[in-house]
Amino acid sequence: MIRLLLVDDQEIFRQGLATMLSVEADLEIAGQAANGQEAIEAAKRLQPHVILMDVQMPVCNGIQATQTIHECYPWIRILVLTTFDEDDYILQSLQLGALGYLLKRTPAPEIAAAIRSVAQGYSHLGPTIAAKAFSQLKAPTGNSVPDSLSKREIEVLKLVGEGKNNPEISQELCLSEGTVKNHVTQILSKLELRDRIAAVLWAQRHLL
Repeated sequence: MIRLLLVDDQEIFRQGLATMLSVEADLEIAGQAANGQEAIEAAKRLQPHVILMDVQMPVCNGIQATQTIHECYPWIRILVLTTFDEDDYILQSLQLGALGYLLKRTPAPEIAAAIRSVAQGYSHLGPTIAAKAFSQLKAPTGNSVPDSLSKREIEVLKLVGEGKNNPEISQELCLSEGTVKNHVTQILSKLELRDRIAAVLWAQRHLL
């Protein structure tokens, strides 16, 4: 069961979202919060698996709350769900700890699928959000692929950039999931990347 914390300053939207997600057998609404400060307090008290976080809210916005929660409770996954698709919001949210970013117009089944993906530690960006995130990356300079990456690590990284998860990469490359996980860990270390979503963005810019 995936326990959720819904964070949005619009009560009507929160209640509607709670109703829609409650019909999913594997999702449970653990709590709700109306601003970033409430979200920080609720995260400490409830320890949800996934937080659905709005961006613009009073008292403390979603970006600040995302940073604080990620620093204090890095095991809690954060999925931004907002009406705002400004480049700054997207990049700041992802850089400060969010694993995913969706717009509120996303259909409920897709939101539920994104929650499940993020709960497993995978990144999830809406199609238009991904394009915006990639366009903001700086162009590579010099050799775009470090010599420290092995041929196999480059193969894994390309598939990560295509949005494939570890089981899918395992099947495609005929490797065990444990081996794929080790390769991903080494890739993040060698490229000095914070997490898998950073690896997705890196691969999109340098390899695909």
